[in-house]
Amino acid sequence: MLQLPTLEVPKYVLVTLNNLYEIERKVIANGDPGNARRNIDRIKDAFSEMGLFYEDPMGDVFKETRTDLEATITGSGTEDLVVVEVIKPILRYGDTAISRVVQRGIVLVESITETQNKKEESNS
Repeated sequence: MLQLPTLEVPKYVLVTLNNLYEIERKVIANGDPGNARRNIDRIKDAFSEMGLFYEDPMGDVFKETRTDLEATITGSGTEDLVVVEVIKPILRYGDTAISRVVQRGIVLVESITETQNKKEESNS
């Protein structure tokens, strides 16, 4: 069996990527009047050239067998879980086809039925 070498990513790189993710989320949520998206993409490209990138698991189906996420279940349901909030994204090293997790994502998950019920209540 092929043993991959241990990969140490400096803390400042992890902090930078986590903050870049947060900035990107805020730009998406609040609009981009200053065209910051272009700068975000340039920074992401620079990290990508080093083999580092993040993955946003928002909306993904969550199974207990996922090893790239640390999840906290919100609500009372434990069936058909979906990611409803991302506290930290999944940070990876490699390329999109083959990569290693260098930071597990930290997320909140909730039953799909509870999420749908909340949406219906807010629309009423």
